Amino acid sequence: MNSIKLPNKNGELYTYTPQDSVSVHIPEVPFKSRIVYSAAHVVANPLADTDPIQNSKIDWETTLKYRHYLWSLGLGVAEAMDTAQRGMGLNWEHAKELIRQSVKEANSVNGWIACGAGTDHLLPHPNLKLEEVERAYAEQCEFVEKQGGRIILMASRALAACAKTPEDYERVYRNVLNEVSEPVILHWLGDMFDPALKAYWGHEDVDQAMDVCLQVIKENESKIDGIKISLLDDKREILMRRLLPDSVKMYTGDDFNYPDLIKGDEQGYSHALLGIFDAIAPAAASAMHALDANNIEQYDAILEKTVPLSRHIFQKPTYAYKTGVVFMAYLNGHQSHFRMIGGAEGQRSIIHLSDLFVMADDAGLLMDPELATERMKNVLAQAGVMQPSKQFM
Repeated sequence: MNSIKLPNKNGELYTYTPQDSVSVHIPEVPFKSRIVYSAAHVVANPLADTDPIQNSKIDWETTLKYRHYLWSLGLGVAEAMDTAQRGMGLNWEHAKELIRQSVKEANSVNGWIACGAGTDHLLPHPNLKLEEVERAYAEQCEFVEKQGGRIILMASRALAACAKTPEDYERVYRNVLNEVSEPVILHWLGDMFDPALKAYWGHEDVDQAMDVCLQVIKENESKIDGIKISLLDDKREILMRRLLPDSVKMYTGDDFNYPDLIKGDEQGYSHALLGIFDAIAPAAASAMHALDANNIEQYDAILEKTVPLSRHIFQKPTYAYKTGVVFMAYLNGHQSHFRMIGGAEGQRSIIHLSDLFVMADDAGLLMDPELATERMKNVLAQAGVMQPSKQFM
């Protein structure tokens, strides 16, 4: 195995030798005990002659190929979500095309898919009227349903900007949910993922916000399949899970504590709708099969190894986690380059990426360590970190 010189936190180089690849066998049968979605990233087109910050272009072929990879592992795809850089590089026009193509591809292989519907084509402003937010939600919900997709009702920056009271949230969600054809998955995205969503549900206090959210769910129970909460707070997720109506599922969005939340306790468990499952897809699928077989020891052994990597990828600033997700796809050969829409590949340091490489190796998630090592060397060279065999020209 080729060794590599990596920088440590002091900027000093050390020699690292990746372990041999680990063979993972994943049965070709559906999961039985949990519903499992991976929020999926998009692949930028690095050869497009365009402004990569304001008008990035997507490599549609490679983006859709990655979704087929997730479906081949048995995972569902949560499309056009935060992991796809929604509202942070992926605008509504691109999201519409992504949803249209992905739903079509999902139908071709009988893959699970749910799609984000929000208000991101509406510029947030304190003077917006609630009716404008409702119309924006309705437009996106109608589009998703016309494509044949299930709706994930995303949190709204526009609503957060103009709502004055918790009752404003209750009114908007009631009116929007009244118009959908099928039950939706609500998404409560914490402000660590998107600072524009601070004080969502009308309260900065999370417990008070949860009370409002639960009220919305109870008032509209027949229109809600479940809720994904992304607060990185396992205790609050468990509390909320126990307070949900029996018909409403909890989908964990906790990329720090997902193994225990999915495993559950004597009072219940969470299903999964996770961005980290994009980066650790083989381990996630293997663990779900172990859980189906009630092999808790194997389930724990598989996922516990991935937690340090996930916590590293999702470290503050949390919204920059997409960089780590895409970097994993690059290391594992799912795309030929490490470029992102919005230029987001620059949101993490070379030290962060080097540590990610080591943690991915420790977790057995470098599918081809030789390829991953060569690609890591390429990224290091761009940061001026040359390997012993390389000379400056």
